[in-house]
Amino acid sequence: MVSDTYGSTFSRMTPEEAAELVPHGSMIAFSGFTPAGAAKAVPAALAERAKQLHDKGEEYQVSVLTGASTGKDLDEALASADAIAWRAPYQSSKALRGSINKQKTEFLDMHLSHVPQMLAFGFIRQPDFAIVEATDVTPDGRVYLTTSSGISAAALRYAKKVIIEINRAHTPRLSEMHDVAILPKPPHRNPIPIFHPLSKMGTPFANVDPTKIVAVVEHEQSDGVAPFAEPDAVSNKIAEHVVNFLVNELKIGRIPPEFLPLQSGVGNVANAVMAGLGNSEDVPPFYMYSEVFQDALVDLMENGKLLGASTTSLTLSDPQIKRMYDNMDFFAPRVVLRPQELSNNPGVVRRLGVIAINTAIEADIYGHVNSTHICGTQLMNGIGGSGDFIRNAYLSIFVAPSIAKGGKISAVVPMASHIDHSEHSVSVFVTEQGLADLRGLGPIERANAIIENCAHPRYKDYLRKYLKESPGGHLHHDLGKCFEMHRNFIESGEMLPE
Repeated sequence: MVSDTYGSTFSRMTPEEAAELVPHGSMIAFSGFTPAGAAKAVPAALAERAKQLHDKGEEYQVSVLTGASTGKDLDEALASADAIAWRAPYQSSKALRGSINKQKTEFLDMHLSHVPQMLAFGFIRQPDFAIVEATDVTPDGRVYLTTSSGISAAALRYAKKVIIEINRAHTPRLSEMHDVAILPKPPHRNPIPIFHPLSKMGTPFANVDPTKIVAVVEHEQSDGVAPFAEPDAVSNKIAEHVVNFLVNELKIGRIPPEFLPLQSGVGNVANAVMAGLGNSEDVPPFYMYSEVFQDALVDLMENGKLLGASTTSLTLSDPQIKRMYDNMDFFAPRVVLRPQELSNNPGVVRRLGVIAINTAIEADIYGHVNSTHICGTQLMNGIGGSGDFIRNAYLSIFVAPSIAKGGKISAVVPMASHIDHSEHSVSVFVTEQGLADLRGLGPIERANAIIENCAHPRYKDYLRKYLKESPGGHLHHDLGKCFEMHRNFIESGEMLPE
């Protein structure tokens, strides 16, 4: 018997038996948005199967579609086994990143809100399998998801066959947070009835045709989210600049007294910014309309600074997820878990007036932002959900340390080596050096603001000279020198060699 409540009798298998059902060349849609809610047991078994077949000289690779990045048992395990032929829409695995940059794995980088619609219309190949983690599944096809929603509902709808991983490590009470809905295809869409971060419009479960379920695998594994490092001096300084800016906007009336919903990207800097906002006495209690609920937010919610949060994943370390599970009477009414086409929906972001805060790899002097590629060629992780929010936010803020690798790399460059977000979508750029408010500024004004406020002192003279000496026009650029810093780094390991 699989279901705790309904006593369903789907075919129960070991992870290895379920992996045997998946042939070479399959397209698999997995649950997971970050390690939260990611399938674990079956992908790990698939990786072992791939290794065994490769040792025999046989081919075995699959195509992998998820909500976002995943945990070590999925992307890292499969990539290490040379078992991923194609991947979308986002990743953060070291092994997979290497395979992508060597062109051994084809990677489709996508705005995360677009993925379910791409599935619905067949722009992406129909999945042969969906492998989805749940706390329960019922005989009539109700699937109660765990710590993420992501693309799980769409995967269950469009996959030909389904494998359910029942994970006993998670509380069944997560269903109290889930709000699952699949938007109808255009042009038959009504306005999305989300008028507040905690509005709900769907059901606490996803649906699947029960005849498609070919296996149920039970296990008890945590999501394995690594705790974030304590904020360092650079992250704290960035947070200080962001907090001071938002407090000033509040004081002069450009943010309403009740504040506006916040969105924050993933990572240590973003975590530090949220902690800084929470610690500021001048920032009123606020809501979030975001895609990831991180460790710092547990504390903010418990102390009353964070009133509620809409998200698509609970990306929490084991100690923090335990705190939440031990106090679900408090947390369940304050958190909504949505599919990513709703958590990241541009129309809702614009309606609610979300303040979006995301991280950049580099920005050029005019405010074009590169979020994805080192020196324009080497993929880091992907664009993720930043574009969904930044282009439609009330305020779009990008943050980054001004230098990396001990000063060998500058986050401010003459021309971005890859552009994910154009100057038209970037309101504010922040480093530990300072903040550049780019609203209402022309190109040369923007360049001066970024150079003087955000660039590291080591790079300011170079950037000032580049701006002054480059051929004029609406933008000033010297096409013979605009990537000189990047070329220097490739050749010598430093953007400005001594």
